[in-house]
Amino acid sequence: MKERLEALKQEALQELSFVASQQELNDLRVKYLGKKGPLTEVLRGMGALSAEERPVIGQVANDVRAAIEAVIEEKQAAYTKEETENRLRSEMIDVTLPGRPSQQGAIHPLSKVIQEIEDIFIGMGYTVAEGPEVEQDYYNFEALNLPKDHPARDMQDSFYITEEILMRTQTSPVQVRTMEKRKGEVPIKIICPGKVYRRDDDDATHSHMFQQIEGLVIDRNVRMSDLKGTLLQFVQEMYGPATKIRMRPSFFPFTEPSVEVDVSCAMCGGEGCRTCKQTGWLEILGAGMVHPRVLEMGGYDPKEYTGFAFGMGVERIAMLKYGIEDIRHFYTNDLRFLKQFLHV
Repeated sequence: MKERLEALKQEALQELSFVASQQELNDLRVKYLGKKGPLTEVLRGMGALSAEERPVIGQVANDVRAAIEAVIEEKQAAYTKEETENRLRSEMIDVTLPGRPSQQGAIHPLSKVIQEIEDIFIGMGYTVAEGPEVEQDYYNFEALNLPKDHPARDMQDSFYITEEILMRTQTSPVQVRTMEKRKGEVPIKIICPGKVYRRDDDDATHSHMFQQIEGLVIDRNVRMSDLKGTLLQFVQEMYGPATKIRMRPSFFPFTEPSVEVDVSCAMCGGEGCRTCKQTGWLEILGAGMVHPRVLEMGGYDPKEYTGFAFGMGVERIAMLKYGIEDIRHFYTNDLRFLKQFLHV
């Protein structure tokens, strides 16, 4: 048995000398030192030896195991060292290289304009109200004096989900929900920013989805002059103290009387240019006194309370403010366009 162990040692060391990979080393470890290996098999046969032979053969077996393990550990250490060195070489960082410049972000121009509008009206005592973009037909139309057979519905070609559910075409439903929530309490002074959706062909001045901000004031003795003063203060803070406004009669089902509001052209100072089509004025928003029927459906007695409302497209405000001619620039994520607003 002693000769068999010595032969086993020589055989193992011979094979280990030709090992060329980590996997081969692991395979030889299992082959010679595993539970089914020849060394284990020899040790199992020691029961047949005499009492005098057992310690001698046991010592030889331990020496053989130790010799094989020593070579395996030596080669394992070499593989580990080589692997570590390869990893360090592949992951090496040259700290003397200049750093890659990080791209600086900026607030999107529409978000910037919305924040500016909100700041202006909050400064006038308004609060910001929000509502769902997927809206009920009742809040989007009927409660705003637009029953199902009203011809003015054709002015807003809508995205209907069911007969009673649609993507809101305006933020006016937030006004109705606020009136319901307040249950006749006054005053109400809110603005309602958010996305709205209309079935429209996208071009330089139209989009199927756009941002809108509407305002609502309800109290006793609210007059048209209050609306004019509010809008004048707003446009002068937005476009400069020299900005003027004019109001032209118009029609909206939810306000009576209704007006279109123009601002003096910031490009030419009202003298007339290509931007304002030589008129000196640019249309900016619609407004009017809240229709008595809308007040009544919102839970307010039109004989006791009056109010005004206004609505503006944020893209329109931003286009006039920054001289942008195509609304699609806001939504194409073109970095060449967006980088212009890093320091605005």
